[in-house]
Amino acid sequence: MDRDLLKQYLEFYRDLGVKSVFVEPRTARASAAPSVVAAPAVVTPKVPAPVPPAPRIEVPAMSGPTEMPKLFASDFPVSPDNDSLVKIQEDMGDCQRCRLCKGRKTIVFGSGNDRARLVFVGEGPGADEDAQGLPFVGRAGQLLTQMIDNTSGKEGFAIRRPDVYICNVVKCRPPENRAPEPDEMEICGQFLSRQLMVLKPRAICALGGTASKALLGTKEGITKLRGKWHMWREIPVMPTYHPSYLLRPTSGQTAKREAWEDLKKVLHYVYDDPPRPLSDF
Repeated sequence: MDRDLLKQYLEFYRDLGVKSVFVEPRTARASAAPSVVAAPAVVTPKVPAPVPPAPRIEVPAMSGPTEMPKLFASDFPVSPDNDSLVKIQEDMGDCQRCRLCKGRKTIVFGSGNDRARLVFVGEGPGADEDAQGLPFVGRAGQLLTQMIDNTSGKEGFAIRRPDVYICNVVKCRPPENRAPEPDEMEICGQFLSRQLMVLKPRAICALGGTASKALLGTKEGITKLRGKWHMWREIPVMPTYHPSYLLRPTSGQTAKREAWEDLKKVLHYVYDDPPRPLSDF
C-alpha cells in the first residue's frame, strides 16, 4: 500500500479517537509480541534470524482522507423479506462477532413498542444495562424517561416511555464505558439498520455524538448536528445531547434547555394530529 495513503487512513482513525489498531498476524507467535513496535531480532553473522512475514492491515476503501468509511448503518443493504425484531434477535444469537462479547454479561437488543412511531438510538449499554439486558435503565435512562414523560405531558401528548422504542448502536457494553470503535459499530450496524427498517418510525432521535455519527456517517460533533433535521434512508433524524452528558455538572443549563427543545420538536413532528410537514419544524 502507498505510504501516504496509509498515513491518511491512520490520521482519519486518530481523528475518530481510535488510539490503537488491532492487527492479527498471519501466523501464530511462539511468544507474546510487543504491542507497538517489535524490537529487531539479534542477528549473528553466521546464522541470520528468520524474518517473520509482515502483518496485513485491512483498511476500508475510500476515495480520499476526508470521506467517511463504510462503517455506518445507512450503508447496509435493505432488510431481508419478512424481517422482524424476533428474527433479528435470532440471527444475532449469542453474538461473538467482535471483541465486545468478551466483557459483556448480556446482549442489550432494545425495548419498547414494536410499532413505535419514535425511536431513540443511543451509544451502547452501560453497567446497569449490561446487568439487566435492557437499554437506558441507569441514571441516564432514568433521565431519558423523565424527558420523554414530562415533555410529552407538558406538550399535551399521552405518550410515555413504553410507547417509544429505544436501542443502541452497539448491543454489548464497551469496557470501561468507552466509545464504540469503528469496527464494532460496523458489525453491530447491520442489526441496528434492520431494527430501524422493521420499525419504520416517523422519526429517530439520536442521543449523543456517537449515535449521530453512526446514523449519519459524518464527522461533525453533536453541538453542530443537534437541533437540525437530518435523514437516514428517508426517515428524519434529530440529533441531541446524550442524557449522560446532561447529568454532568459541567453540561450547563444551556445544554439542558437545548435538549428539551430538540425533544419538543421531535414530539410535535411525530405526534401532532393532523401531521405537519417536516419544514414546519
